[in-house]
Amino acid sequence: MMSKSDSAPFSYEGLDRVIHEKARLGLLTSLMAHPKGLAFADLKQLCGLTDGNLSRHLAVLQEAGLVEVTKGYEGNRPHTTCRLTKTGRRRFLDYLAVLERLVRDAAKAAGREAPPLGRLGILPT
Repeated sequence: MMSKSDSAPFSYEGLDRVIHEKARLGLLTSLMAHPKGLAFADLKQLCGLTDGNLSRHLAVLQEAGLVEVTKGYEGNRPHTTCRLTKTGRRRFLDYLAVLERLVRDAAKAAGREAPPLGRLGILPT
């Protein structure tokens, strides 16, 4: 019996819609580069988002179990820290593997060789 991936090789089922949205992709990439987490303000600046947009996208990622948001205080000031969960890290790496396949397939269809994403510093070679 053929699986969906065998019968529809270009469906890219692993392109997770929660991750694939541009702002969330940027958030996850930022958090992947900072395993100990980032302050809300730093994440906001890195991704070029407003407070409201960042809050909404973090809520979606948090509901999906990809991101953990910790609220507390530093001195008398509120401080929010965001970090990837273990599940978030695994799902993001799985997502990147699907993207790598997509890039290879597209390059092959265009008649060119795609560089491994590891050479681009995205995935380990």
